[in-house]
Amino acid sequence: MSEHTYAVIMAGGGGTRLWPVSRKEKPKQLLPLLGQETLFQSTVQRLENLFPPEHILVVTVEEQAREMRLQAPEIPEENYIIEPAPRGTASVVGLAAAVLHKRDATAEMAVLPSDHFIRNRDLFHYLLKAAFEVAADGYLVTLGITPSQPSTAYGYIQQGAALNGHYKYPTYKVRRFIEKPDEQAAQLLLRTGDHSWNSGMFIWRADAILKEIDRQMPDLSRSLKKISSSWGTDRQEVVLKEQWQDLKTETVDYGIMENAERVAVLPAGGLGWSDVGMWSSLFEVLLPDMNGNIATNSSLHLAHETHNTLVYGGGGERLVVTIGVDDMVIVDTGDVLMVCKSDQSQKVKEVVEHLRKHRQEKFL
Repeated sequence: MSEHTYAVIMAGGGGTRLWPVSRKEKPKQLLPLLGQETLFQSTVQRLENLFPPEHILVVTVEEQAREMRLQAPEIPEENYIIEPAPRGTASVVGLAAAVLHKRDATAEMAVLPSDHFIRNRDLFHYLLKAAFEVAADGYLVTLGITPSQPSTAYGYIQQGAALNGHYKYPTYKVRRFIEKPDEQAAQLLLRTGDHSWNSGMFIWRADAILKEIDRQMPDLSRSLKKISSSWGTDRQEVVLKEQWQDLKTETVDYGIMENAERVAVLPAGGLGWSDVGMWSSLFEVLLPDMNGNIATNSSLHLAHETHNTLVYGGGGERLVVTIGVDDMVIVDTGDVLMVCKSDQSQKVKEVVEHLRKHRQEKFL
């Protein structure tokens, strides 16, 4: 990797679909959901031997930054970029690109969510190196995940013609981005064989993404120029807050990528990837017993005639007993006990909305 390549970790999300463990004070990326390290720490460690710590930037919100600094002290203080308020991934990407471009006019950046699980680190490194090669030619590059099932939890990317170039890895033009489909549409997409899951991982030159933002999101672009000109001065915080409050919330997918001009995808199989997006995704990541059951986070689980069931939490001497139960998720945090069918775990977000609407803040 060159001295002009950087990693940007997007780390400000709330992770509401992993409630009641993921809370406002400690969202999922700050929790050791899958083992000893938190998801954020795993993301940082995955970048070892690829980026020096001074080339890793973290974009997050104030209430999470302190904990992240404790969890990854090797990343320099000035590399934490604090969003005044959540405004969607388009503004996160724009802010990081503007800050990097001011630091290094030829900067290239990999944008990586803080809450993904990737089993095959070597392949991940290889893919990033290959993607930077393509990005050097001015493409906005995304990593696609070869689908293992007709999932309705992810957006999809349709690949077009192969890109000409002496690239290390098969690379294709993006024909279109597709929003999360229903079950029937997902099965159809899987059968065509030319669709990947949208991983939310992007690689590009900072100047290339800023040019696209300028073309498609002129309001954001104007704000970023003002922020950039004040960055590193004593007006940095004031200007950032001023400009940020009027930005509309938009994702990088809808705001930029869907209508961008030079977009490429590297379809990746064998990464062992999961976005750890909801409770059912832990079945893909953690090893179950012979009956498909998983007990994690100090759970004592007595499973009698129980199959494909996840028990999380409880801790200490608390014993969770299940009898004649199949395909369930049981989460115990002390103040909340949640029980749901594993194929309904995406609806946890609706419960969080209900609690918010009814001002049950103590459970959020």
